[in-house]
Amino acid sequence: MRPGRKWVFILVLAAVTAVTIIKIMINRTKELEKIQEDEKLTEITPAGLLMLNSSMMALKPWKSTLRLSPYVRPQQYSINLYPNIKQGSFIGSVNITIILETAQSYIKLHSKGLRIKETKLNSNSVTSFSYPGNDFWIVLPNEELSAGEYKLQISFEGSLLSKIIGLYRSVYEDSTSHEKHFMATSLFQPTYARLAFPCFDEPQLKSKFKISLIRPSGNNYIALSNMNKEFEELNVPTNGLTTVHFANTVPMSTYLACFIVCDFQSLETVKADQGFPLTVYAPSGQIENMKYAQHVGLKAINYYVNYFGIQYPLPKLDLITIPDDFLSGAMENWGLVTFRETRVLYNESNSSIDDEETIAFIVAHELAHMWFGNLVTMKWWNDLWLNEGFATYMKFKASQVVHPDWDVDTSFLIHCLQPVQYLDSKLSSHAIVQDVSDPKQISAMFDLISYSKGSSVIRMLEELLGEDIFRIGVSAYLKRFEFNNAETDDLWTQLQTTSQNTVNVKKVMDTWTRQAGFPVVSAIRNGTKLTLKQQRFLSDSYTNSLHNSSPYDYKWEIPITYTTSNNNTIYKFLLSKDEVSMTIDIPDAEWIKLNHRQVGYYIINYTESEWGLFNNLLKQNVVALSAADRSNLIHDAFILANANYLPYGIALNMTKYLSLDHHYVPWDVAATNFKRLSEHLYQRPTHKHLEKYVQHLLGSLKEDFWNDSSYRNLLQRKFRAVIIKLGCTYGLPSYKKKVYELFKRFVNDKIKPHPDIRDTVYYYGMSQGNDSEWNKLWDLFINEKEPLEKNNLMDALTASKEKSILTRLLQNAKNESHVRSRDYLRIILLINRQPFGTQFVWDFLRENWQYFIDRFSLFDWQFGNLIPSVCSHFNTQEHIREMNIFFDEHPEAVPRNKGRKSVLEVVSNNIKWLEKHETVISNWLMNTI
Repeated sequence: MRPGRKWVFILVLAAVTAVTIIKIMINRTKELEKIQEDEKLTEITPAGLLMLNSSMMALKPWKSTLRLSPYVRPQQYSINLYPNIKQGSFIGSVNITIILETAQSYIKLHSKGLRIKETKLNSNSVTSFSYPGNDFWIVLPNEELSAGEYKLQISFEGSLLSKIIGLYRSVYEDSTSHEKHFMATSLFQPTYARLAFPCFDEPQLKSKFKISLIRPSGNNYIALSNMNKEFEELNVPTNGLTTVHFANTVPMSTYLACFIVCDFQSLETVKADQGFPLTVYAPSGQIENMKYAQHVGLKAINYYVNYFGIQYPLPKLDLITIPDDFLSGAMENWGLVTFRETRVLYNESNSSIDDEETIAFIVAHELAHMWFGNLVTMKWWNDLWLNEGFATYMKFKASQVVHPDWDVDTSFLIHCLQPVQYLDSKLSSHAIVQDVSDPKQISAMFDLISYSKGSSVIRMLEELLGEDIFRIGVSAYLKRFEFNNAETDDLWTQLQTTSQNTVNVKKVMDTWTRQAGFPVVSAIRNGTKLTLKQQRFLSDSYTNSLHNSSPYDYKWEIPITYTTSNNNTIYKFLLSKDEVSMTIDIPDAEWIKLNHRQVGYYIINYTESEWGLFNNLLKQNVVALSAADRSNLIHDAFILANANYLPYGIALNMTKYLSLDHHYVPWDVAATNFKRLSEHLYQRPTHKHLEKYVQHLLGSLKEDFWNDSSYRNLLQRKFRAVIIKLGCTYGLPSYKKKVYELFKRFVNDKIKPHPDIRDTVYYYGMSQGNDSEWNKLWDLFINEKEPLEKNNLMDALTASKEKSILTRLLQNAKNESHVRSRDYLRIILLINRQPFGTQFVWDFLRENWQYFIDRFSLFDWQFGNLIPSVCSHFNTQEHIREMNIFFDEHPEAVPRNKGRKSVLEVVSNNIKWLEKHETVISNWLMNTI
């Protein structure tokens, strides 16, 4: 090629190349704009632009999984946070030391609802952006990162308003000045820490936390967090503000962190046996009402340290009340436990024995979490029951130590085991341990299955292994996995070792934790032979469960226990899932009672003659069986009858002896089942017969329940409360008269009834009251500052049977200065609780549905359950027709997880129930009264 042509060629080539580069740059710019739109890209560096053009960016691998990388682990958070309570916003920064166990092309962590202002890696600017679909914050380094340690630095800001999760602003009213006070507080379980600071928000990614909070310098403001305060800096970062620095935490999960800035007061600190301080906090007018929680907390924490043989690992423990907009009943933040005020404040003049029991249970529950949940945490939310099931069971053991006279093990049956069996008997139930593949499924795990069934099978396991082996095994498990994470099988392995292989723990317990439901064991006695056979118990015995697969074919390894009339010996053996039936030799005895104290999570169906033996036994000698066994027989009989396994007459026979029983638990079980019958039979002739029968039982009791004796113990006080409520519910004339007298003394003369029966007097007094009395009650409610008393008054306002009054209530309650937003739905459900109110609520919801849609989120679980709850008591074809019309117009009214079909199925089953049982029940009642 000649030189001249060569230069022409070069010039042409250069021009073409320039055009090509310009086109590429234009295309890259468009691509970048698209990425910015899709990923909400906020920071771009020149080097980052090159990364954006890489194949990795095109693949967007962070979209391929809902989980964080297990190879990127946080080691240390340094958090600086300023909640501007007055303005309702916060700003902060977090420095995270992370370890990459393998080379990484990008880092992903969690952030939601935050405005990220700057992201740096090892002090260098990096490309970073949000992937909202998974709450991810993506960090793209300029080049691939090799394994090793890095520092991630992020500054951010967010809002404290219009939410009650994450970091938010709460409000309370001073009980003296009636002025509104604001505070900043937090709720991070299960996945809300990401709303307060960018973090690796999964339980297995434990880290230490060095926290600094900025508070106003004046007005008695304090800042609290998980650890003890190390020092304060006055007028830092500016005049009028104080920065409070807290000690570094032990390794823990993000959901256990806690940030509070408030103007609360504290009681004088008490010291645990171990030596650390226990302090309680509350608003100035409520601080004295924290004394009981402090008393329970001190005894419970001392018990746990001794029981587990493991010291509490933090230098302090705080308990603090949160205003009643707190979403959880309580939260086990390590070192700073938060409680909804109505779940922890105890005032002897206003608090009932039920309140006292609830506070003891809830404080003991949260402090059990300091070991089960905080020290050892489940690896992932599918094993939530390891936290909640154990904390639920341990609260009963600790409460028995705090109050030895409470017969806590018997009350366990009505608080945990029996209620969850009604849920677990449905085909829609689920296993304790279940797959949680999508983080959106996590919240659904916080249900009765994890808490109550979890605690029930733990109680059964303790009985199987023996108390000492169980305690030693649990302690060894906690020591092995302390400051770490574990799975269900890790617990079984440790208990197996401790039991020296006397029981195949995993084989037994997997049948209870990895399949839904529970068995009914049929028991046929023939002389000294007893034949047992198991099958899955379903609330509808005609339902086929085969299409719901189970790895154990709905068979269980069942720890059978029994006692006989001969002596107090407790016999034990295992009914294997692999045997179709089992026949054993038993003593020659008048009667045999299986499932001693209902420790086993199963029900027994005896022959009709055996049920008759128990009926006669209790009428002759009520203490021949323990209160736990008596309540067990009533529960089993009714749940079997309801599911068509047993004639209803036999179940009702088991209540005939009740006028001889003075323990509140059997009466409570009977009251629960009478209530279920009432819901089915309301506005039908048979309901009047049921009322007369219950009145007959109550009329046979000789005690003066209206005497406010101060000498009653808990069992006697609970018994009194159950009986008075039953008498009012079923219209016993003398009870209706007395309760109305007490109600009028209250609204007219401000003389309050005894706290144990106050809610009953208010509610059933108002149900007989007039318009003037309701107005007086409304004024009392508006002006009441005591949270527990305010709740009692709110309940009573819903008791009127006048439509005009209830309509006025629902209009008045729309004003959030009178009723908190979440309590509006509570009022709806309280009106629905009375049979008269169900139709009223149904009509009101249909007429005002748009108002509810505008006010409440469809994702609010309480609002989502509203229509299914209201419709659950319907029992006519006309109601089904109305529901279909409403669902056609408003398909969003039923949450997807429930479904229109399942809601309608409940009503269809109610209709079938009446067809099957009403005549039998009616005949029994008429022949018995």
